[in-house]
Amino acid sequence: MLILFYKYFNSYLNFITYLPYRAILSLLTSFCINLYFGSYFIYYMKKIQNYQIIRTNGPKTHYLKKKTPTMGGLFIITSIIISTIMYCDLYNIYVWYVISILLGYGCIGFIDDYKKIKYKNSKGLSLISKYFLLSVFALSLIFIIQSNNKNIFYTELIIPFYKNKTFEINYIYIFLSYLAIVGTSNAVNLTDGLDGLAIMPVIFLTCGFLLISFFSENISSSSCLNVSYIKYSSELVILCSSIIGSGLGFLWFNSYPAKIFMGDVGSLSLGGCLGTIAILLHQELLLIIMGGIFVFETISVILQILSFKIRKKRIFKMSPIHHHYEIKGLPEPVIIVRFWIAALILLLISLISLKVR
Repeated sequence: MLILFYKYFNSYLNFITYLPYRAILSLLTSFCINLYFGSYFIYYMKKIQNYQIIRTNGPKTHYLKKKTPTMGGLFIITSIIISTIMYCDLYNIYVWYVISILLGYGCIGFIDDYKKIKYKNSKGLSLISKYFLLSVFALSLIFIIQSNNKNIFYTELIIPFYKNKTFEINYIYIFLSYLAIVGTSNAVNLTDGLDGLAIMPVIFLTCGFLLISFFSENISSSSCLNVSYIKYSSELVILCSSIIGSGLGFLWFNSYPAKIFMGDVGSLSLGGCLGTIAILLHQELLLIIMGGIFVFETISVILQILSFKIRKKRIFKMSPIHHHYEIKGLPEPVIIVRFWIAALILLLISLISLKVR
């Protein structure tokens, strides 16, 4: 919006077109929105008794959190959209692709959270209904990208650590894009089980995509790094900045002991955003490395289910794996910080993979 405003007052607002300025302003704006309205939102949720529904088969210590408000993802989404609209070039199609999945998956998460609260159980939407809705939104977006932007959607897969080496996968790319969006969305949702556990890896992952989107629009930078040249992709820097700022603002209230949880409305929408950004930047495989914490959590659930179905034995005391460590007696803050450290290390490894010969 400020870019459009600049056209009429360009002599006074020349700095607005400078990408780093807009990125910083976007981050600070979304952060301040969450910081200011977060306490009011928490107060309102407590007033209407919109509390987190604790699953009956979860760790017993979580019953202490039954009076903690949920659906904090609502003000995460709001601050991201406000900040993005304020500082992004609204003619940029990349931005609208990500916002559409943010809103779509946010609606699905809202329905899921609402059903849990209404019926006072942790079931929410049925598994089939949830995956069906997530799949419809993801496939619709992939179809739109493929139909309207052939330069964005292509079938060559970039291999991390190997510059100028791609793998042709043809229409399997559609399935891979689907997995990136739906898989990341559910992985973030599974990880969101302890205070602040999911939001910090989301911030780290978004930082990585911010750097990649910044270098992708520059031909000389993209030729030196293992990234694709993508015209106009730098506007994703602004969107990533707003996600980072919003995440930090939410962490202010979500850090241990949490005053509010993001709920499915937050975890599904943020995960869907990250998956969409990954396919727009052609970094689907790098998403697996950078988001290794989410992959680790998802694999722990899959292994637990398979082991119980086949061997009638459990590998972990409880899945996702953060609950395994919790039941073993590790304090919740220790688990959270160690997962954050692992997420940061995975981000650094991913950034190293961009600079290869």
